[in-house]
Amino acid sequence: MDKFGYAGVFILIALENLFPPIPSEVILTFGGFMTINTGMTIVGVIIAATLGSVLGAVVLYGIGAWLHADRLERIVERWGHILRLKPEDVRKADTWFDRYGPWAVLLCRLVPLVRSLISIPAGISGMNFPLFLLLTTIGSLVWNTVLVYVGATVGASWETIVGYMDVYSNVVYVLLAVGVLGGVFWFYRSRLKAKRK
Repeated sequence: MDKFGYAGVFILIALENLFPPIPSEVILTFGGFMTINTGMTIVGVIIAATLGSVLGAVVLYGIGAWLHADRLERIVERWGHILRLKPEDVRKADTWFDRYGPWAVLLCRLVPLVRSLISIPAGISGMNFPLFLLLTTIGSLVWNTVLVYVGATVGASWETIVGYMDVYSNVVYVLLAVGVLGGVFWFYRSRLKAKRK
């Protein structure tokens, strides 16, 4: 970031969206800190970060659109038995996303890890692209603004904030893991009940 300025922020955030394990919390708070030591401005860092976020999200949306529900159904038809998935499960998920997708895209942009991955089901379901772009931009703008401002406000103590964000991220990961395990349990339980009938 010191060497490439706004371009560095843009590239790092775009990569963070494509490879979720790279923590945006570190990049953004450090970017905010850089505004008090360099010629970069808070607004400039926020814009560069938001453009990077949107670019990464668009690439993942494209991957989802390439997969599409029909292609994903064929993959599940061939390999789904390994995870005990059926093609109709893909349709159910697609229907759910058609119903709640806009809210999911907007809110998930504020959740670590999920903020990147939500773009893939949006692409798979064929969500209206301008709407996806708008909601992704709004959600990313909020997330980026908060963390860049925090980094600029705390200055040299930006690493302390990253520590708190790590706790937040870990709580989110645990909740996601519990949610996934609960979903898998519910899925298999309902399948067993259906077989008994």
